[in-house]
Amino acid sequence: MLAAISFRRFQVSFQSLLICTALMNLVALNSNTATAQARPPLFGSQETPSTQISLFPKWKGTLQRYFSEQKLANKPCESSFFSRCHLQEWTTFLKDVSGKTRLQQIHAVNAEMNRTRYVVDPRNYGVPDYWATPKQFLRRDGDCEDYAITKYLSLRALGVPSSEMRILVVQDLNLRLAHAILIVYHNGRALILDNQIKSVVDTSVVRHYKPIYSINENFWWLHRS
Repeated sequence: MLAAISFRRFQVSFQSLLICTALMNLVALNSNTATAQARPPLFGSQETPSTQISLFPKWKGTLQRYFSEQKLANKPCESSFFSRCHLQEWTTFLKDVSGKTRLQQIHAVNAEMNRTRYVVDPRNYGVPDYWATPKQFLRRDGDCEDYAITKYLSLRALGVPSSEMRILVVQDLNLRLAHAILIVYHNGRALILDNQIKSVVDTSVVRHYKPIYSINENFWWLHRS
């Protein structure tokens, strides 16, 4: 549960990661990173990119489980396999919005996933912090990073490139808690998909988030004021 982790702990640990790994990898960044760096920084922060995704085992584990679970989506939907039914419903939803414009898809995915009930990780999984796959999220509900992950993978399934999206961990300055949202770049704008905000909004209208780090399938970025 991200809310259980203080901003101070994030700041110290990721400053260390910056020194040990991020700067060592700057020369290895490809053209996708250059494109990402050209975008306006999120919430006015300075971004330092790195390719060391291995530093985030929960995110890597989520992606590995996700790809192994995809084969279940085409299996018969039986009552004894409740998660299969949820995967089929998810696949049907994605097919229904596949013909819409990119912006319509972004709004549809945000609205659909925000209908899911919020449940903290200790209650749901018995651990302080767990990053769920879409199958797990749709079956068992979830907390902020689970919303962001399922929105991310939904839009990836609809054809949005990973370079156009990031899961962003922020400090909510109002609640004084860590929080996770999805950022989607579209037509020069950075859009927020947030379980705490009903509609998709531009980052420019939100003032109470301080970015800590962001991540997609290929890179992560350390954010500093």
